[in-house]
Amino acid sequence: MARFITDLFEVSRRDTGPLIRLALPICGAQLAQAGMSVVDVMMTGRLSATDLAAVSVGSSLWMPLMLFMTGTLMGLTPVVAHLLGAQRRADIRIQVHQALWIGLALGILSAVLLWTAVMPIFAAMDVPDEVAQRSAGYLAAVGFGMPGVAIFQSLRAFSDGMNHTRPALWISLIGLAVNIPSNYVLIYGGEGLTALLGDGLPAPLQALPALGAMGCGIATALSMWVMGLSMAAYTRRSRAYGDVELWREPSPPRWRLIGELLHIGVPIGVAIFVEVTLFTLIALFVASLGEVTVAAHQVALNYTGLLFMLPLSLGMALTVRVGNTLGQARPDLARLVAWNGILIALVVALLNSLILWLTAVPVIELYTHDTAVQQLTLSLIGLAMIYQVSDSLQVSLAGALRGYKDTRVIMLITMLAYWLVGLGGGHWLGVYGLFDAVAPMGVHGYWTGLIAGLTVAAILLGERLRRRSKAVARGDEAIPDTD
Repeated sequence: MARFITDLFEVSRRDTGPLIRLALPICGAQLAQAGMSVVDVMMTGRLSATDLAAVSVGSSLWMPLMLFMTGTLMGLTPVVAHLLGAQRRADIRIQVHQALWIGLALGILSAVLLWTAVMPIFAAMDVPDEVAQRSAGYLAAVGFGMPGVAIFQSLRAFSDGMNHTRPALWISLIGLAVNIPSNYVLIYGGEGLTALLGDGLPAPLQALPALGAMGCGIATALSMWVMGLSMAAYTRRSRAYGDVELWREPSPPRWRLIGELLHIGVPIGVAIFVEVTLFTLIALFVASLGEVTVAAHQVALNYTGLLFMLPLSLGMALTVRVGNTLGQARPDLARLVAWNGILIALVVALLNSLILWLTAVPVIELYTHDTAVQQLTLSLIGLAMIYQVSDSLQVSLAGALRGYKDTRVIMLITMLAYWLVGLGGGHWLGVYGLFDAVAPMGVHGYWTGLIAGLTVAAILLGERLRRRSKAVARGDEAIPDTD
């Protein structure tokens, strides 16, 4: 044990800097992409409550689809990282092409679902007719962009695996820069274009119709395609990828390689989908507790969600560092790299808790001036400070395990911890309390359930990483090879 601690300290001095340099651009890219959703909500909200509701309801359908697709394509990252570490650069191009085939198939399937399946869902949800119609138009437009975002996410997974995370940041910022003016023009029509460029526009431009929620969907699809094509152009022209001639010649679908990528990627997509549905279902349960509770829950979740971007990005970077090291056939070092990343995640968690403690009151005041909402939000932020450690640890542990191509266990642990403990326990505490000892806790019960679920996930994932990293280092288990 003493030897392990000494070696860990040595690795920490060498590996912490590269890990953080990988993680920070990923964090920026995540924030830029989240910014698009914020812009959509702000701009449609200024037009009408109906358009805002249409975009909000529509987002609850297409975002889980996109996140499942993104998670599935993230299976490419550890594959590329392993091949890079093993100096098998010639094999990377074929793997990326297979991921692109997967991405295009998922993108087209997602588009078809958004074009055909939404109205029955809206009918089952009792969505008001006007909101349903506008939301269907919004989703139909977004559907055209799903293949574009699939291309972006496939190439981003390749670039991240090559230790080159900055392109995703810059191209996400380009997407945001396209999204903002496109929203102005398409949501507000000629009036929006005049506000953006001033008077003196030609009459046809001034007569452009205000498309509302559908215009927001078109702007989103446009941003998706700009990001996808920009990433394709960058990976073709940049010398940052060395001798990986990604666009030299297309590779046809190779079903065995596609199966291997799906074997790694689909559990990641399912795990992300489980996490998204956890927060979606909690929001639906909380909706019955009154508008003050709903507002406080959303404010607290939005603020803490921004802080979560750093540990999330750290976990994604850790996948690359562990994968690279395992590809070099250095399993002892990979184990140290993984646990060093977990220690950094712990430091980040404590930093996030400190930020929440110092900034909660002024930040909450930026969201709302309602005293009741402020007080309730502050109490939820107190609970959020508690789960920062569990949340940061579980996402980083999952990232390290993905570096080992160990994704199915993550999926199973996530389903158990999030749905059974987090959602089930939280709902029980919120509605029924804890037997006769604790009265029903309302929204605080759901947040307590989140703490319990994240803690269970962190403990189980930690034990899995301990066993897996030890077994691989001893040679008892092998990492699945990539042909």
